[in-house]
Amino acid sequence: MAGIAPHWNEFATREELASALASTVADALKAAISRRGEAFFAVSGGTTPGRFFAALSRQVLDWSKVTVTLVDERFVPESSPRSNAALAKANLLQNEATAARFAPLFHEATTVERGADAADAEIRALPWPLDAAILGMGGDGHTASFFPDAQGLSALLDPASNRIVMPVHSGTAGEPRLTLTLPVLVGAGLVVVHIEGAEKRNVIEAALAADKALPICTVLDRAPRAAEIYWAP
Repeated sequence: MAGIAPHWNEFATREELASALASTVADALKAAISRRGEAFFAVSGGTTPGRFFAALSRQVLDWSKVTVTLVDERFVPESSPRSNAALAKANLLQNEATAARFAPLFHEATTVERGADAADAEIRALPWPLDAAILGMGGDGHTASFFPDAQGLSALLDPASNRIVMPVHSGTAGEPRLTLTLPVLVGAGLVVVHIEGAEKRNVIEAALAADKALPICTVLDRAPRAAEIYWAP
């Protein structure tokens, strides 16, 4: 790691992690609302964040001043069981958080490239920078949709990119995807990597120790402030 080493936050159970992370993110959102009158954050999909989403949805703050978007999304409509937007709406935009505004990445288009262009144009109007970016990580070391085998990975991870949303083609990802780019993710006031289980901890520790060229390492290395890793067995 050439950049700032991430800070580990370890918990005995996944429930404790979810509660602590929800409190941390809520504090970041409250501070943003106090500072600039609104807050903006991005969340990930997958199976890991369910407990965190439920805990965050019960945090008391002025959700009417909060905008939520996605770190990445599959190129599928919300009717698909693989939609991250559907996951976020069902688990996060509930309880106290029903008042939040949701900004999707998926747009109906003939190709993922055109869909990414539409998302990039629309999402530029949101209140950047992100106040928090909650990332996950796969067993292959990918985060967001920065898959190791993604076509044009260097462009996705370009710290000087002027894009906000880009299309992704990866053999291991399944369908095409849309992802926020590296600079807008690491530019968040709070960057969190939320992982659970021994396997993922082993992946990230080995990657950081060996300085392997995995996407998760690139993201952590480029973060201008120490990223927070939240982990439970």
